[in-house]
Amino acid sequence: MQGAGSPLRVVRFNYWLDPAFDRIVGEAPGVLLQTCAMEGADDAAWSALAHAQVLQITAAKDELPRRWFVTPELLARCPQLLAVSSSGSGCDTIDISACTRAGVLVMNQAGGNADSVAEMALGLMLAVLRRIPESDQRLRASARGFSREDLMGHELRGRTLGIVGVGEAGRRTAALGRAFGMQVLGVDPALDAGEMAARGAVAVPLDELLRRADIVSLHCPRDAGTLGLMDAAAFAAMRPGSIFVSTARGGIHDEAALHAALASGHLGGAGLDVWEQEPPPADHPLLRLPHVVATFHTAGVTHEARRNNATLAATQIVKLLADGQRPERLVNPEVWPRASARIAAARAP
Repeated sequence: MQGAGSPLRVVRFNYWLDPAFDRIVGEAPGVLLQTCAMEGADDAAWSALAHAQVLQITAAKDELPRRWFVTPELLARCPQLLAVSSSGSGCDTIDISACTRAGVLVMNQAGGNADSVAEMALGLMLAVLRRIPESDQRLRASARGFSREDLMGHELRGRTLGIVGVGEAGRRTAALGRAFGMQVLGVDPALDAGEMAARGAVAVPLDELLRRADIVSLHCPRDAGTLGLMDAAAFAAMRPGSIFVSTARGGIHDEAALHAALASGHLGGAGLDVWEQEPPPADHPLLRLPHVVATFHTAGVTHEARRNNATLAATQIVKLLADGQRPERLVNPEVWPRASARIAAARAP
């Protein structure tokens, strides 16, 4: 418990974070923000974490050394920790079950970068179907001797878009798909047919979506239920010549199985923003295929999205510490009764 008049402490590491976060948290009365180095000053970082009430952590698993992931071991060394805040919608660096057992809230910024992610998903669809990167590369090469017809692609209009995971980003992708004249199918275990329709998609089982869709776009979280969801059998179930797009998380699709489906000609192309290892190695087999458009987990990385997520995170933290307010984006709501009591005790004079 804090001593009388002691500030409540928020700790973050020195990964890139929009300045809005430091400004909002830094200006909050009774709150002290401390930024720790990810490398080179571990003793200082552990000391800060041992006295922290909130840890703000990146959602990107390959941006942070594993020792700073929120694990049972880290939680055991941070007895005053009340909440962990992810920088995005994902929680790949956080053991949510361990936090729940410890009475620690997990907050994310779901929806904060949804527009950016949806735009990237549509961009990848266009890039693959209209062969935009290939045209760019050919024009920049010294050799010529090709015609416009050699680069002929396909329109989005009239195609069927299948969205796996119709949360905030999935809903916005559905809206963009309809604007391009596509029929939209959706699968999401958290939504009934009525809610799915309200989000702009027709609810169907996954096997039907794979069978009918010309484009399958992933927008689901990476968790125990989705890890390896798109395996060899799933890719085989997709329509011949169809397109696979993922702006979700690496590991939801099996990269070797996807490569096999593309190399065999069963799938017509893929747009990939996420990878099991990020960035993927330069000799990754998928990067050698001409009908794969690859990006580096940048779907949600725009100036607008980063500023929005930082603002959401900082505001949630300040409301929690200053007012004891239940977070709007609470990942483990079952822990709130226990956590709220811990928060009240920490805020007590």
